Amino acid sequence: MTDFFAGIDPVRYGGPEADGDLAFRHYDPEEVVLGKPLKDHLRFAAAYWHSFAWEGGDPFGGQTFLRPWHPQDDMGRAKIKADAAFEMFRILGVPFFCFHDADVRPEGATFAESRDNLFEIVDYFGPKMEETGVKLLWGTANLFSHRRWMSGAATNPDPDIFAYAAATVKACMEATHRLGGQNYVLWGGREGYETLLNTDMGRERRQAGRFLQMVCDHADRIGFDGTILIEPKPQEPTKHQYDYDVATVYGFLKDFGLETRVKVNIEQGHAILAGHSFEHELALARELGILGSIDMNRNDYQSGWDTDQFPNNVPEVTLAYYEILRAGGFTTGGTNFDAKLRRQSLDPVDLIAAHVGGMDTCAAGLKAAARMLEDGRLEAARAERYAGWESAEAKAMLDGDLAGAAARVEAGGVEPEPRSGRQERLENLVNRYL
Repeated sequence: MTDFFAGIDPVRYGGPEADGDLAFRHYDPEEVVLGKPLKDHLRFAAAYWHSFAWEGGDPFGGQTFLRPWHPQDDMGRAKIKADAAFEMFRILGVPFFCFHDADVRPEGATFAESRDNLFEIVDYFGPKMEETGVKLLWGTANLFSHRRWMSGAATNPDPDIFAYAAATVKACMEATHRLGGQNYVLWGGREGYETLLNTDMGRERRQAGRFLQMVCDHADRIGFDGTILIEPKPQEPTKHQYDYDVATVYGFLKDFGLETRVKVNIEQGHAILAGHSFEHELALARELGILGSIDMNRNDYQSGWDTDQFPNNVPEVTLAYYEILRAGGFTTGGTNFDAKLRRQSLDPVDLIAAHVGGMDTCAAGLKAAARMLEDGRLEAARAERYAGWESAEAKAMLDGDLAGAAARVEAGGVEPEPRSGRQERLENLVNRYL
């Protein structure tokens, strides 16, 4: 065990007037909203990598966090890290966690050693999960940090690297299955290119597509019935990523016949880097039928890169959860905090307080979204804007041909007048629910 969080009591709901840094003001796990408890709507998960594996470095400076499990290079310290992680999960009352293989086990001298380290820590997790009731939302493989992945994993020009990626994902998927994981995520951190001068784009896309087909086949082979997810991300770290955004991923899935098998795990920060809003990506995934899970964080809009900060903007979060509620809510997915402390926030209590603030922000946003959905005025305004398309004549026009549509105008009976989109009034309406 570890005393890393010594003296910090479990966080409780205290209501809007609660004092102090470590009390929920909006997140009451048992509060029923739209027919089910908040905990079942939000399905919070803590990210093992940012909370416990990250050492506080950035592109201009190294480690600032000094934790009892540093350096992260042997199984003894990996187990100390696990002790601290499950203590944090207990304090926060989060029902789920997520991990990459490299977060939870030290890198071995060989693949076999790394794999054995992973399965050893999986066995260590088992009793802790049973004791705390914390479950695995999803597992994934880190196919981007080690130098072997510098030219990609599935898209690598070297077939031996492709094979190494296959072995790594096979082990991680089996570990996820053993822990009862509800999803398995693939994030192609290096699946892209820096320059077309040395890149065969068609070959690399075909390799990535075949790799994903293999992943789905292996899930069937081992009886993994969770959801397979791809996490879109533009640019960073490579100049062009093959998984740029939801639309790009859907086109990729269609190309390889996987659009009904694979869904997306959408991150707020990645949506912004792609030039979209979070709610745009969620709405598109909902319309395409591939909305799976989310990574909740925020970017610093002045920095222009993926800063992975804890969410604190209730209006933004409200619009995101509105789209999720419109989709019917999560099934196997949930709200994973892919967010990290600032490198100057050194104290253990900072990690707890950051999650408390993020969970409260999400709860406030979801409740506002639920009020907006229940009230129905936003949907009514949207329906009114498109009401003309409900007429039999308009529907017939869509079923007909270009000449038939043109005839409405050519006959001289149509002289349309533009109508207001009422954007400002709708923005004001949204603010009433916050």
